[in-house]
Amino acid sequence: MKRKILIPLLGLTVAGLTLSFIPNKLPFIKKSFEASEKQYTYLAKQADKLKNFPRTINKKGELVVTSEWDWTGGFFPGSLWYIYNKTGDEGIKNEAIKWTEALEKAKNLDQHHDIGFVMYCSYGNAIKYLKDPKKVEAYKDIIIHSANTALKRYNPKVGLIKSWNQKKSWDGKTTWQYPVIIDNMLNLEMLCYVSDITGDPKFRNVAISHATKTMQNHFRPDHSTYHVVDYDENGKAIHRQTNQGYADNSTWARGQAWAIYGFTMMYKETKKKEFLETAKAAASFYMNHKNLPKDKIPYWDFNAQQEGYKSDLDFAYLKLDYIPRDASAAAVVASALVDLSTFTTGKESRSYLEFAKSTLKTLSGPAYFADYGTNGGFLLKHSVGSIPHNSEIDVPLAYADYYYLEGLTRLSELK
Repeated sequence: MKRKILIPLLGLTVAGLTLSFIPNKLPFIKKSFEASEKQYTYLAKQADKLKNFPRTINKKGELVVTSEWDWTGGFFPGSLWYIYNKTGDEGIKNEAIKWTEALEKAKNLDQHHDIGFVMYCSYGNAIKYLKDPKKVEAYKDIIIHSANTALKRYNPKVGLIKSWNQKKSWDGKTTWQYPVIIDNMLNLEMLCYVSDITGDPKFRNVAISHATKTMQNHFRPDHSTYHVVDYDENGKAIHRQTNQGYADNSTWARGQAWAIYGFTMMYKETKKKEFLETAKAAASFYMNHKNLPKDKIPYWDFNAQQEGYKSDLDFAYLKLDYIPRDASAAAVVASALVDLSTFTTGKESRSYLEFAKSTLKTLSGPAYFADYGTNGGFLLKHSVGSIPHNSEIDVPLAYADYYYLEGLTRLSELK
């Protein structure tokens, strides 16, 4: 679709421009995309050597890749699409096509709930940004197939999409029947999209059911979130705990981020006011928390190592003398808050937008944005995968880059 873009300096309206406009008043966005273009060209070359999808780096600083069956596979091609959209780089576009199409087998991914992450972040962005009608139609068919695969994990009696098949909690203390994690909210966008393009309401209805029960059972009175809620065969919540956070009663930072993003997205897709209110309440908890650092990049858990939050974690084995930050959580929240600012007005809207801008600007600075050729080829430093599993601690993560680039894109395209 062609856009008319106003150029204030000239006082003219220029028609026919199809490239997105990056506001001059936010020069860090343009600079970040230029740096991202170079860094991801480098990362693509490294990925080509290993013939799989970049996920993180190991303790030696070497690139760690994964197959299409892992939940993170879609973030690398999705990031390439965001970069192509802003730069028009044909080399980046070709890499985006190649790595997106390399995921096609994952349209049958039913071992866990994350098919939305894998297929919508990649093929969804391809549909949005690729000007090739034949490919776009083929990609839509793949997304529809993926949505039908996702529904295999939905039990109408429970009213939720089951997240994992595993039977035990990470510490082995709880036997799970039907575990659902807050992360699962992010897989609902693909379902809503498929209802839009097929006219079949069943996909959106499943998304609404899942979001509604998550809203009812994943939140504490202060609007913080549990990571995992386990249900019995009748859909009754029987356990509430963590899997990647500090303690069952603590607030895992990325879990809170998923909640803010997921309910903002579900309001956008359904215009159900209760989803908007849930997103706003979750955002308020995050934005106003006394333990949020001044630079707005959260610790990996809001309550890590605090009195009153009992954890079985032994921090001694991590040999850390600091509490790690999680840039991935910050990126997810920033992207969500840009959207949330458009669904609110006045002072409230401005508070979301300013928080998002401040966060993205910090992530674009030297403390978090890597120099060219370093950080394994990823953009952002200082993210956390799962400390309870002693996995991906203070490293780059593919999804941190993805939501950072999405946040920059959304910010640059605000009217």
